[in-house]
Amino acid sequence: MQRTLAIILFFCFTAFGTLANAQQPAQPATLRSLLLHELRTTHNQADWFAPISVALDGLTPEQANWQPPNGGHSAGQLAYHLLFWNRRSLNNFRGIKNDKFTGENTETFDKFDSKQWTDTVKQLDEVMTDLEKLVESADDQQLAKWAPTIGNICTHNAYHTGQIVYVRKLQGSWNPAKGVK
Repeated sequence: MQRTLAIILFFCFTAFGTLANAQQPAQPATLRSLLLHELRTTHNQADWFAPISVALDGLTPEQANWQPPNGGHSAGQLAYHLLFWNRRSLNNFRGIKNDKFTGENTETFDKFDSKQWTDTVKQLDEVMTDLEKLVESADDQQLAKWAPTIGNICTHNAYHTGQIVYVRKLQGSWNPAKGVK
């Protein structure tokens, strides 16, 4: 009897909560909310795909250095590449001068050093967090100016995160319970 009453109460409260939520108007998306959503879902909030934090979680320096036998970048090279470009974009938004760059994209992969793996992951997380904070505090004019670049950053992050997951699958170091079977 108590179990039945508990089940009835559960469904009543669930239905009431759903009805109450349905009566509240949905907040319209803003440019800021969309940009933050994209940054966060490519950084550390799993949504439709694994974010970079999940893709790199548990990866050892040795595993990060492994390259597919038929060619391609290692997970570490891909993470370093993301760190390079995300940091550069963040500096540009902040008006900070970047280090000299030849324009040769291969060096954004090839400067990866497995001895620096833990620091690379930490720095990538910090840069992505700083991008989110920048979007949170930017005025509407800045957001409108930066939006196309931030959209490209997010697409770039998602693309290379997918590559990291694929490399880990080839390597046998990917746990399918993390969201990608």
